[in-house]
Amino acid sequence: MSTMTTLPDFPDEVVTETKVHDVDLPGNVGKADLPTLDNGRDHKRPNTFGPASLASLESALDAVAARDDLVAVCLTGKPFIFSVGADLSVFRQLTSHEQVLEIGRLGHRVFGKLATLGVPSFAFINGASMGGGLEVALHCTYRTVSSAAQAIALPEVFLGLIPGWGGTALLPRIAGLDNAVTVILENPLNNNRMLKPAQAVGLGVADAIVESADFVEQSLAWAASVVAGETVVERPTTTDEEASRAMARAAGIVAARTRDVPPAPQRALDLLARSGGSLDDCFVAEDQALADLTLSPELAASLYAFDLVQKRAKRPVGVPDVDPQPVTFVGLIGAGLMARQLGVLVAQQLGVPVHLVDIDEAAVQRATEALQADLESRVSKKRLRPDAAGKLQQLITISTDRAPLSAADLVIEAVFEDLDLKRQVFSELEQVVRPDCVLATNTSSLPVSAMAVGLQHPERVVGLHFFNPVAVMPLVEVVRAKASSDQALATAFAVTKQLKKSGVLVVDSPGFVVNRVLIRLLSEIMRAVDDGADFATVDTSLDQLALPMSPLQLLDLVGMGVAAHVVGAMHQAFPDRFAHSPTLDAMAATGRRTVYAESGAPTIDPAVEALVPARADAPSGDAVRDRVLRSLADEIGLMLDEGVVSSAADIDLCMVLGAGWPFWLGGITPYLDRSGMSAAVRGSTFHQGAPDATR
Repeated sequence: MSTMTTLPDFPDEVVTETKVHDVDLPGNVGKADLPTLDNGRDHKRPNTFGPASLASLESALDAVAARDDLVAVCLTGKPFIFSVGADLSVFRQLTSHEQVLEIGRLGHRVFGKLATLGVPSFAFINGASMGGGLEVALHCTYRTVSSAAQAIALPEVFLGLIPGWGGTALLPRIAGLDNAVTVILENPLNNNRMLKPAQAVGLGVADAIVESADFVEQSLAWAASVVAGETVVERPTTTDEEASRAMARAAGIVAARTRDVPPAPQRALDLLARSGGSLDDCFVAEDQALADLTLSPELAASLYAFDLVQKRAKRPVGVPDVDPQPVTFVGLIGAGLMARQLGVLVAQQLGVPVHLVDIDEAAVQRATEALQADLESRVSKKRLRPDAAGKLQQLITISTDRAPLSAADLVIEAVFEDLDLKRQVFSELEQVVRPDCVLATNTSSLPVSAMAVGLQHPERVVGLHFFNPVAVMPLVEVVRAKASSDQALATAFAVTKQLKKSGVLVVDSPGFVVNRVLIRLLSEIMRAVDDGADFATVDTSLDQLALPMSPLQLLDLVGMGVAAHVVGAMHQAFPDRFAHSPTLDAMAATGRRTVYAESGAPTIDPAVEALVPARADAPSGDAVRDRVLRSLADEIGLMLDEGVVSSAADIDLCMVLGAGWPFWLGGITPYLDRSGMSAAVRGSTFHQGAPDATR
């Protein structure tokens, strides 16, 4: 028998009160209670559950259970918000396994009362419903969802937790095990994908969509039809064969996305596998998993990364305190893929005219046709409405004529990565644009300061390094060149924010942040190959980090020719750290596009393997990983010493947003700390208090 643990006070908890009032269900069906979750704040501070909030809900449900005049209980939330789950400020303050167990038991006990009221319970999901906020709805008998609801999800695995208040046990019963796998594992591990209302109903998470204009009234009408027996909701059953297929799919998703390394997806797999057992046993298992994960270093790193994305990314460090240049017209030099992506993004988000300039009429024609095909594809895939596509076509022009740029407030060059070419572009632009027009380069590694040399107004040159694909990747490295003015930088940050991207201020230096880290990684990988390590060994050497791509997949993405060029350039800048790789040069010289065999699983092409003779003293996979981690600790330390960014937090933010590195790593520096690599290489950690550095 478990013993009760007394939880401490949590003065930072924003208490969500449960306010109750009676309503009459339509059609003279009877009286219902309408408990409403409301923390008294606006929509920017959503409802959450901590101990005091759970106590308020429990008190309300106990009062409801004592009545005998009700035919239904209908739980909803304040305007635009149902609930976004557990109060993370509370979880950060838990210090013992027993405290977390008690939080888990408390949630199960309180939410479970929705299933034992003696009358049907309904969740009216009127807005954002995530984590424990969706789990409280799953404890209800039925669920409606507003057509305008946003952010419906069980995102816990993405954060390093599991749905710990009933989600892994209830959702398979309500929606079927395969749909539960989608919501609990597949979506969180796919960049934390959220459900739209129609998807929630399609997957069985909710039972009916109700229009948002009169959501509560229509939900009450739907509830009345259920109570009256006019509407019947059937739940799916999962056969043993279907369960086996679903769990095999789940295991495949976890292996592909995480290489079976971080603990949370593994615990979620285990909980889903036992979800057919008794609810009490399932809830006890959830409590244990929640307690184990909450005090883990992986969760500490995940919460650190979460704060970076939710707070630091929205309030970037180092933005000059001056008024930005108003931007009402944008020019782009180049009309290749990157430039076209930028053009569409600017036209969509800023709603201003965008003029692309290319070298000749043939290039303009190709770009025009490609833009048209792109917009038609978006329309056909329902990612863009036809009228929105028409508006974009009106806003975006492509020609060889630079004269329209005389009206531009911002011009971004996106031509080939050649310093002399970019300097020529800026020099010619100065003859066309206004003196106050900001000139930006989308270079990924070339020195921005060098592009401004010789210009009449070098102070207006900045770097705006977008990542590919532009529409998806949220990071923009905003590069301060030696002469960049505060207003140019302020304008760059303002535009970045309008584009719904996260800007991080970086000082002009080779590779900036993301590429400098990734190229150092690739440099060490290729150094190991040159030392005789076979390709298969180096490709699996970093599996313990569960990165989005293996080293050789990253090499394929960059391209061998580009990688050889960039590694060579970094070798010239830092010959003691970035090794020249004869093997990489040899692969690039062949014009190869991949190191892998053309068909089947990602096995190494024998022709590539033949480039490196076997050696008895070749480094092992563990040795390669050790060398890579040491090199990253070294390079990141040097970047901080050089002042490339203001702190390690910005490097982590860049790696999360620009390279998709996992939350459970915390980006990279918390992992280097807790692995002992930071101290071994630099004599100190990046975060005070490592290895549990992010708590």
